[in-house]
Amino acid sequence: MPAYLSPGVYVEEVPSAVKAIAGVSTSTAGFIGIVPNSLSIPMDVVVNEAVGTGDGTKKVFDLSRYPVNTASGTFQLRVEGANRAATLANDDVNKKATATLTAATAPEANAKVTADYQVGTTFAPIAAGEVKLCTNFSDYKKFFGDFSTDAGHRNLTHAVFGFFNNGGSRCFVARVTATTGIDAVLLKFEAIDEIAIVAAPGITDAAVRSSIDIHCRQKTQDRFAIFDSAEVVETSGVLDTTLLDKPGPASKPPNTNFGGFYFPWIQVFDPATKNLNPTGDGLQFVPPSGHMAGIYARVDTERGVHKAPANEAVLGALGLKYALSKSLQDGMNPQGINCIRDLNGNIRVWGARTIGGDANADLKYINVRRTLLFLRESIDEGTQWVVFEPNEPGLWQKITRNVTAFLTNVWRSGALFGTTQAQAFYVKCDAETNPPELRELGQVVTEIGVAIVRPAEFVIFRISQFTAPGK
Repeated sequence: MPAYLSPGVYVEEVPSAVKAIAGVSTSTAGFIGIVPNSLSIPMDVVVNEAVGTGDGTKKVFDLSRYPVNTASGTFQLRVEGANRAATLANDDVNKKATATLTAATAPEANAKVTADYQVGTTFAPIAAGEVKLCTNFSDYKKFFGDFSTDAGHRNLTHAVFGFFNNGGSRCFVARVTATTGIDAVLLKFEAIDEIAIVAAPGITDAAVRSSIDIHCRQKTQDRFAIFDSAEVVETSGVLDTTLLDKPGPASKPPNTNFGGFYFPWIQVFDPATKNLNPTGDGLQFVPPSGHMAGIYARVDTERGVHKAPANEAVLGALGLKYALSKSLQDGMNPQGINCIRDLNGNIRVWGARTIGGDANADLKYINVRRTLLFLRESIDEGTQWVVFEPNEPGLWQKITRNVTAFLTNVWRSGALFGTTQAQAFYVKCDAETNPPELRELGQVVTEIGVAIVRPAEFVIFRISQFTAPGK
């Protein structure tokens, strides 16, 4: 019964579990990468180290650093400045490394022997299929290793690094050794309610894309996928954007309003590449999905999920695989191909459409779909107190008040269109939405309508010339 505070004023007593609906996080990401069971992690390069002098018989020379990268192509051994064939080995018992000349003859007496080699270590990542929460890049390195020369690991590592660098704060990461293991990881992702964004950096396999789309659109229905283009989209060595819309290895994923597709790959500084070639620039092309997930998180935090994640700088990007013009983008935008462009020296995301673009009608914008996901998940989690409550008009009124209060805050944040609440949303939970046949099934139905703001994708100025009247 009501608790009276003063004549004519009272507070309705409601179950203690009834709480205001709070918005859920929309920026926790789930990343999957193809990573082998053993990695060579470069750490440093010793250039032109003097390792000894010849005596006519000596062919094995001790190196000053341990362990070293023994892979062919990562070192050079020279006798009096001339390259000589050699092998490197790590002695794990005595904790030292050696270089052995493979030539039939040993260096002559007093011949100077020098070496260039890479100091590194062998790293064994966590077991394939195991999911780890990472709240910073150090967490990732602890489980999956630092920058390495493996292409699959490089894509995953730069994706996670780019995610944190661009504003992300929490992500769940798993590795597989082949694409066949991705479905098992997605099954584990299903049990992690916090995940709102899913990506497999650099993996363009059609079956994997389909699995991720089904995971987001059908199985969980509360998360958004970010897909990468192929690195090379060319015909006879020349950029051919028509390949993105044709069956083949460069094709974009099938249309879906639960995913975004980004093109082209971005260029970043890679420490492992620099260590392998100290005189080079250390640049590598990597898939953009991890950086895009970080931008989603940054925009969600600074502006809100209703703000389109576009016209945003890609932090850490130093270049692009392909330079795109406005005319090229004009042909791709309607298909939902989100371009990353160099605009006056600034590398920015210049698109915010779901895959399929115009074909997705009211859900062609990423921020519209993600706002709907945010509202659905927030209301679902915020009304769990309803379960097992008596299904009667009093409950319907409490649900209406709770949801209305939440949507009012969302409207005031700028996510809903309208100058009044009635224009921005409506909530209906009454006898009409809950007839006897539904109540007999144990269901309580609330009908909610929202007017989500669309981005100002095209800004149009009408300029005319006129002659001022004479005095």
